[in-house]
Amino acid sequence: MIQIKHKETGETLLELELDSLVTADLREHDLQGADLKGMDLSHAQFQGTDLSDADLEGTTLQNANFINTVLRGANFKGADLDNARFSDGIAGHAAAMAHCCLQDARLTSCDLRHVDLHQANLSKATCSRSDLHNTHLEEADLREAVIGSALMIDANLRGADLRGAYFCNAHLNGANLARAKLDGAKLGGENCIPAIANLADLSNASLVGADLSGASLLNANLTSANLADSDLSNATLSGAILRKAKVQNADFSGVDLTTVTLAFANVSKAKNVHLPIPKDDLR
Repeated sequence: MIQIKHKETGETLLELELDSLVTADLREHDLQGADLKGMDLSHAQFQGTDLSDADLEGTTLQNANFINTVLRGANFKGADLDNARFSDGIAGHAAAMAHCCLQDARLTSCDLRHVDLHQANLSKATCSRSDLHNTHLEEADLREAVIGSALMIDANLRGADLRGAYFCNAHLNGANLARAKLDGAKLGGENCIPAIANLADLSNASLVGADLSGASLLNANLTSANLADSDLSNATLSGAILRKAKVQNADFSGVDLTTVTLAFANVSKAKNVHLPIPKDDLR
């Protein structure tokens, strides 16, 4: 017999005639505030269950199914969620995870398409190889998160804190990173397959000291972005907009600026800038 109790009141929320919760069928239950801390729930089925404010710290949840599950405010700190499914690709079926704590959690190879993670804490979480198409991460905390080889196409990261995050080989095409903090983030560099952020919105984003070397930023919007001290060497910026961008000490080595909009960006303070010669000046 296993009893699942409320984390604060001790009230029994569910009794199960089981010896283990591995592969348990926990669908369509009200488990708000449940205490599941440290349990092994590998391959468990949670579809349609309400786990709002539940404590799942340190829980093993590999291959668990959270499609259409309510997880608002749940604590997954340090949990192992590798290969878990939070979505089937249909927006209305994605898990609701706003304000969740996923600090130090493992989320490798997870399906997180369309999932609502706004204002969630994913600091130092590992999301490598996960699918985050159209995921909502507005104002989320992703400081020092590892997001290598993740698919973040059209993801909403508006106002997110991504300082020190690792984005090698991540795909951010069309992602909304307006007002995001990416200071010290790694999107390129030695021993790194550069990130792809074509058509991304990075307007008013802070990228101070970010490593963008070799990154692809085709037609990206960097209007009023702070690129001070960043490394943009060999980055692809064709069609990008750097209007009013701050580029003090930014390194543009090997960057073709022919089609880049640099209006009101003081490139005289940047390094290794080679501006195209206006046709009128050619003899």
